Amino acid sequence: MKKVLTIAGSDSSGGAGVQADLKTMLANGIYGMSAITALTAQNTQGVRMVQEATPEFLAAELDAVFEDIRPDAVKVGMVASPALIHVIADKLKAYKAEHVVVDPVMVATSGAKLLMDEAIEVLVQELFPLAEVITPNIPELSVLTGAEIADEAAFEQAAKKLAAETEVNVLAKGGHFADDASDLLVLADGKGEKWYRGTRVANPNTHGTGCTLSSAIAANLAKGFDLDESIGRAKSYLFGALLAKMDLGKGNGPVDHGWNLHGDFFEN
Repeated sequence: MKKVLTIAGSDSSGGAGVQADLKTMLANGIYGMSAITALTAQNTQGVRMVQEATPEFLAAELDAVFEDIRPDAVKVGMVASPALIHVIADKLKAYKAEHVVVDPVMVATSGAKLLMDEAIEVLVQELFPLAEVITPNIPELSVLTGAEIADEAAFEQAAKKLAAETEVNVLAKGGHFADDASDLLVLADGKGEKWYRGTRVANPNTHGTGCTLSSAIAANLAKGFDLDESIGRAKSYLFGALLAKMDLGKGNGPVDHGWNLHGDFFEN
């Protein structure tokens, strides 16, 4: 069985972060493992409190995983501080980690800030170069490029700028646009770009969609699919999770990570 490690924050309500990552990996036929960067007290209505792991503890988590069950791919999500980013970068380099997917989580859907300002430059300089692909959404893409993104043309230009500046493949996620849910992959080597056109699902419950997509990409990379196929398969999985229209909580609820696992066993 293929294995994927998620390095991210814990979401006590189960819709995003490590919990979403592990559910996504299981639904995609992958054995999931985790190194928790922070505990968050949150639910569908917002983040109430964040407690970071210490650099020493995060380092121990990573050592424990890599020294025993080596992952075939790694997904990196919420990492709030420079000290933790240093640890992750050092360990990924030391263990020569493969198929690294970095989701540059900066702000929660509720508006809560999840990345310190001083950590952004460290993230770009230390973690991005280790990634096979990075997956910023529109607000994150705007922060990383300084661009104002109001339409598809500006979106495409910003994605190209980020790929050129970082020399990393960029999957820019367009889910914040009102009309559709199309994403754009820009290759770092200048060999082109590809649109992944998507239909917007009329579902207000989108908590954890970014975590879910990046984890599904990592899962498919671990299974041996190339980046293009991994993204396509991940988008199809996320589309199904949204289409299931699960409705939990009083706010922005989670998607149904197990939509493709439902059957008689679960219904009886």
